[in-house]
Amino acid sequence: MPGTPRKWAMLIAVAAIAGLVFTGTSTFDFAQYLDRQVHGLHCSFLPGLGSVDLTGASGCHVTLMSPYSSIFRKALWGGIPISLAGMGTFALVLYRALDLVIRRRGRDRAALISLFLLTLVPLGTSVVMGTIALRVLDAVCKLCIGTYIASGVVSLGALFALLSTGRRRNPYADIDDDDEVDDEDAADAPLPAAGRMGPALAVLVAQLGVFTLLPMGAWAAMVPDHARYIGTCGELTHARDSHGVFLPMGGSGTPAIEVMDPLCPSCKAFEERLSTSGQGALLDRQLVLFPLDSTCNWMVTTSLHPGACTVSEAMLCAGEDAPQVLAWAFDHQEQIRTETAADPKAAARLVSAAFPQVKRCIGKPAVRTKLNHALRWAVKNRLPVLTPQLFVDGQRVCDADTDLGLDYTLAKMLNPSDTAPDAQGGAR
Repeated sequence: MPGTPRKWAMLIAVAAIAGLVFTGTSTFDFAQYLDRQVHGLHCSFLPGLGSVDLTGASGCHVTLMSPYSSIFRKALWGGIPISLAGMGTFALVLYRALDLVIRRRGRDRAALISLFLLTLVPLGTSVVMGTIALRVLDAVCKLCIGTYIASGVVSLGALFALLSTGRRRNPYADIDDDDEVDDEDAADAPLPAAGRMGPALAVLVAQLGVFTLLPMGAWAAMVPDHARYIGTCGELTHARDSHGVFLPMGGSGTPAIEVMDPLCPSCKAFEERLSTSGQGALLDRQLVLFPLDSTCNWMVTTSLHPGACTVSEAMLCAGEDAPQVLAWAFDHQEQIRTETAADPKAAARLVSAAFPQVKRCIGKPAVRTKLNHALRWAVKNRLPVLTPQLFVDGQRVCDADTDLGLDYTLAKMLNPSDTAPDAQGGAR
């Protein structure tokens, strides 16, 4: 390859700095949510220069709130962000690249091989996370894309640096003992890696552990303990279903009631988080429909989600097939809302085409009365006008715990002994 290992190391250093900026911004955005408030996100290819997203609809928000953005989510509120480990890895790549440049170690093949192997870590992680974002989350995150590009550049740079040493002639090969050797040529001459890779790899693994595990350990030690908020956000006073408006959602175990609008984007994201966490299967869930659509819901003055009343009626008409109707509605939320805003009959036409068995039921007095009873159930329990809401064994999950803290909160609620007060009055 053209160029010298030293020049390729300079490119690697620049790309590693870019990777640090992108992962650092992601980590900063994640850390803001530890105060349990709503914040804007930096979703730009130029972090710090682009406007902050306050809508919560960007791909960056989807990926940040997904269960794939962090690890140890059941043990810690929010877990430890993957981007934090990414920061440590890019920092080590930067250190290694600068070491090659400053100490002129371009002829050390063991160091070059170690650097290349190191860059495979962010590259492999980027491939996995990119696949999840596109195929599972169906989201495009600009910060993530910047990280992916930085990962690819550092890996290609390390590969080219390694390959460039194989094209350079060893200046010691054809000289006599009395000949004079140019210092610059000698500095660029590749040294064999045989016998040195074992120690080099051991050092690499140790350094990677220091650069990633120490920050993760510090995060785990300093993350706030939000267990004290569990059970403090209200409870159901009239949980009984007197009019048969609850829809079974599957699962077994602790009884739970979920209040949802089928055309609510936040409800869709919540349902995906609940399903991915695996804890949804531990709940015997019942669904109460609460469409934020003024055509049936007198508690809202405008239709936030046009068509939600019709889709809710279709779910009540479907009975045991309601989860299938809900899944369909989630997949076509934007289409239903957009077309219904232009034509009030569009939602009925769309859902009837997908589920012909509900066509003759939608709009009938019986199903409208049933939906009205579901809304009055919410009024009777003095629920706030918002979705989604989740009640586990009668206890309401706080709004701040329905995104990043969902896994942690549910783990505690399903194991009450974990949050029982200790002798000093605190939470364990």
